[in-house]
Amino acid sequence: MSGLSSHDLEAKAAADRQRLHSSVEELRSRLRETLDVQKNTREHLGLACAVAALVGVTAGYSFTGIFTD
Repeated sequence: MSGLSSHDLEAKAAADRQRLHSSVEELRSRLRETLDVQKNTREHLGLACAVAALVGVTAGYSFTGIFTD
């Protein structure tokens, strides 16, 4: 064995668990912030409107093209 006492190993394991727990919590909060649809839409409203308009115009022309030839 490495010569560490069981108390030292338990303390090291507890510190590792705490560090892992805090990094998982940080990842969750960062992911929640990144995937927040309302916040991203507010920040990129112009782009969202442009994409929606482009999709609408494209769908309209495609749908109209089916019935007119």
